[in-house]
Amino acid sequence: MKKTVIAIILLGTVGYASEYYAKLNPINTYNIKSSVSGKVIYINDKIESTLANNNTIVQIDAKIDEISLTQSKIKLKNLKETLKIQKNILKSYQKVSSKSKYDKDNQKITILNIASTISDLETTIATLEDQIAKKTLTEKNSYIYDIAVEVGDYVTPGVLLYSSMDLSAGKLEIYIPISDAQEIKNKKIFIDGVETSLQISKLSEIADATHISSYKCEIIIPSPENFSNLVKIEFK
Repeated sequence: MKKTVIAIILLGTVGYASEYYAKLNPINTYNIKSSVSGKVIYINDKIESTLANNNTIVQIDAKIDEISLTQSKIKLKNLKETLKIQKNILKSYQKVSSKSKYDKDNQKITILNIASTISDLETTIATLEDQIAKKTLTEKNSYIYDIAVEVGDYVTPGVLLYSSMDLSAGKLEIYIPISDAQEIKNKKIFIDGVETSLQISKLSEIADATHISSYKCEIIIPSPENFSNLVKIEFK
């Protein structure tokens, strides 16, 4: 009788070792931080806790940048016209024998200086365009979990603007005892008691920093209906 009781206890321990619980989370969570400085002039508070679809989430003031961009483009256009004129002048110098080498060299220097200024101005325009683009943050297909700023806030690079989530798939994270890790690779996965065709998507081969006797295991669930619910995972 004692032997039978011991066997039942051991079987129960083995079964429990293959049973885990985890919260079903979105496959990815993103913390969107500002890459520019400026005053927040708009937040889409209505989109918070909903799925964005090509919606602007946060906008940072770009008025000064836009003015600078407009003026820089005008300057660039004028400089390019000036460069054409100066090049034509050099051509005319080269046809006239009365023009000295000194005059021609000075004209070449003028052309090179204008060309250099044009190059610098093109870099400035590209920088302004990039900066303006980064001041309007839009999400195409993400769940907006939380907006961390308010209208009137002044932000600098690295400041958290909002958090978003990818709901296209779910992720379960569990910690498998090292001794069981190889064995579960060949077992079927049951979710809340139902057999699935799911497979382990990632199984670490290095002990977790917190769960020092376990490997971190990830299971991806495509297109789940709900998130944040507690799920029972079994390997059989």
